[in-house]
Amino acid sequence: MHRARLVAAAAVAAVGVFAGSANAVTTPVTRGVVLVTTNLAYENANAAGTGIVLTSTGEILTNNHVIRGATTITVIVPATGRRYNATAVGYDISDDIAVLKLDGAKGLATATTGNSAKLKIGAATTAVGNAEGVGHLVITKGRVTGLNRSITVSEELEGSRQMRGLIRTSARLVPGDSGGPLLDANGRVIGIDAAGSANYRFTASDGYAIPINRAISITRQIEQGRASALVHIGKTAFIGLSVIAADTGGLTVEATVPGMPAEAAGLVAGDTVLALDGQTVDTVAALRAALFAHHPGDSVVVTYLDSAAQQQTATIVLADGPPA
Repeated sequence: MHRARLVAAAAVAAVGVFAGSANAVTTPVTRGVVLVTTNLAYENANAAGTGIVLTSTGEILTNNHVIRGATTITVIVPATGRRYNATAVGYDISDDIAVLKLDGAKGLATATTGNSAKLKIGAATTAVGNAEGVGHLVITKGRVTGLNRSITVSEELEGSRQMRGLIRTSARLVPGDSGGPLLDANGRVIGIDAAGSANYRFTASDGYAIPINRAISITRQIEQGRASALVHIGKTAFIGLSVIAADTGGLTVEATVPGMPAEAAGLVAGDTVLALDGQTVDTVAALRAALFAHHPGDSVVVTYLDSAAQQQTATIVLADGPPA
């Protein structure tokens, strides 16, 4: 499930039972499950999702789309009400996995992980998440109804893409459950709830989760600092452009972010970005991919057409921005 916009919190009585609030006692089912809230300053919005505590010192596993675009990330431990600032250690856009680190955390209750390779059709499942961003954990029961499933998800700016190798469950999931655990009958995490919502859709009534074995493998890669074509480590490079695909090719600049690199380099609304470091960029996804391997402080050369249709180049030093 996609993160939930906090302004759209709705009744969830039909989803499951509430569990976990400030000063509540942690149950085996909710142990190691946290609430994730984000400020999306460049979108003038806030959003919410769920996370799983991997270490007592505050390493959190969640979906990448839960933190995408977040200028600040806050994690709340429901059992105590304790709030922590969080930063992204690394993320995998393709597999929709992100690892966060909480500032100053210690002694946190951790989740117990299982083995998703041993799952069978019909096995009991329990999903736990911050359904609709209400600020409580909601428990939803179901069963495994499919393994190694593929779905098509739709994202607001990225278009459609495939997610493969997923667990399908009859446990009903809603926006805000993103990043929360899918548990087996023994309370062990066997999946990370992942797909759905108005901006992250699939056509089905079932829930889908990323197998925990795959999620942990990606987590280990991030912990080891091993960047790849799919995995980004550390802070995210930010150019400060709002763009849409141009009919004639390239990306039309709708706006620049005040005080950010693109504006400082002289780009303005109406310009058309053609390439970054010589690599053609004609979709938002292509621009994101071109920036993916970079970090704040890196220099890139942007080729663009100005309002007079004259080709220009600008060398831009990338800033520190929200996760992609």
